Amino acid sequence: MWDDAFPSFLIGLREGLEGGLIVSILVATLVRAGAKSRLPQVWTGVLAAVALAMSFGAVLTFTAASLSATAQEAFGGALSVVAVAFVTAMVFWMRRSARSLSGEIKEKVAGALGMGAGVLILTSFLAVGREGLETALFLWTTARAAGESAGPLTGAGIGLVLAAGLCWGLYRRVLKINL
Repeated sequence: MWDDAFPSFLIGLREGLEGGLIVSILVATLVRAGAKSRLPQVWTGVLAAVALAMSFGAVLTFTAASLSATAQEAFGGALSVVAVAFVTAMVFWMRRSARSLSGEIKEKVAGALGMGAGVLILTSFLAVGREGLETALFLWTTARAAGESAGPLTGAGIGLVLAAGLCWGLYRRVLKINL
């Protein structure tokens, strides 16, 4: 069980940090702009993205369970290829846009503040939703490879909790530093 928990811990930590950093920047930008009243809109988008990711994981699990053994292996293999494509695309995207990510998010938040509540909800939903879908896919493939789900889910949960704590700490400091 614990041998299967460590890879999932790393997945939860990495994906949690990616999503958490984006949320930290969104929240810090709103706080600095004096728009604390708009924070519930950010959290609404975040919660909707988490619900989408969990639903996606459930769909993967129940879809695979209804397939034959050969179809399950083909389904798992195809989704593993999709996971590799996600990671590869993310590496190239981060290489291209890492320096301007904070400024890009600030621009989107500033635009969303002027356009209304729905746009701010959508901005946070899209920012976190991508990470959530990746996390669900990676954890599903890890649990399938392990042959059990207790270890991978425990590891992922610990990683996500640690990532949330680190991002909260970063947020507390980010109000004092130049993003």
